[in-house]
Amino acid sequence: MPTITGLVSVLLLAGNTLFWTLPLTALTLVKVVSPRRWQPAVLNGLNAIALNWIGFNLWWMRRWLRPTLDTRVPEGLSPDRWWLVISNHRSWTDIFMLLAVLHRRVPMPRFFLKAQLIWIPVVGLAFWALEFPFMRRYTREQMAQNPRLADIDRRATERMCRRARHRPITIFNFVEGTRFTPAKRDARGSPYRHLLKPKAGGVAQVLSLLGDRLDGMVDVTIHYADPDPSFWRFLCGREGPITLSARRLDIPAWMHRVPYHADPQQKERFHSWINALWQDKDRWLDAAERRA
Repeated sequence: MPTITGLVSVLLLAGNTLFWTLPLTALTLVKVVSPRRWQPAVLNGLNAIALNWIGFNLWWMRRWLRPTLDTRVPEGLSPDRWWLVISNHRSWTDIFMLLAVLHRRVPMPRFFLKAQLIWIPVVGLAFWALEFPFMRRYTREQMAQNPRLADIDRRATERMCRRARHRPITIFNFVEGTRFTPAKRDARGSPYRHLLKPKAGGVAQVLSLLGDRLDGMVDVTIHYADPDPSFWRFLCGREGPITLSARRLDIPAWMHRVPYHADPQQKERFHSWINALWQDKDRWLDAAERRA
């Protein structure tokens, strides 16, 4: 029965998480009290724990859930280089599908996360120890009342990019900022059929701070045969076919010559670039829907 499959999946996910809790907590304590010169070695250990957690989850998902996943992944990826991965966002399942095709092909990923996720038991501790950037994502009304709030998320991104210059990293960014639904699309006046408007600021800031270090950008588009995908349905083994198409993009030099927030012309140029990318993505999703 699908419900039993889902419950077993939850137990496997929770059991794998609990298994790694002890070494994760121990290394996190070492990280807190150790001198700065030890920090890279401790972070390597934390990365190893996270990669093994990911690896076992992918192993049981392939064998227990057996998702139908059609993938296109570019050649030339490497875990010893720096990458920025951008993607549309439909479901929590997206994260595991991205990891399924990129695990150990690229360095240990870092996601932009909502600040509330730090309170999730064990997982929130892992996010903090692994130096994931936490975003506050204030509303326009809040930033209009206090413009300095915008600097909080910007500084979090800057801290991550400074650290990232010293070791290979993959930065994952769901550029829409939240999961797509038709209701959100209509409420936000998105001009796209399958996508929300892209939020350019985070990507632009990473490229301006880290662009000379990045070896490329990986643009991912995820399509679900089911128009309303859900992580629970995936855990129950009932999610329909999933298509994931990734392509490697070169990073134009102009993207990291001038800070995004300092030059209105740079801002406008970047918005034009990412909107054109989103138009291509929307057309691809249209074609995928017709094929499904």
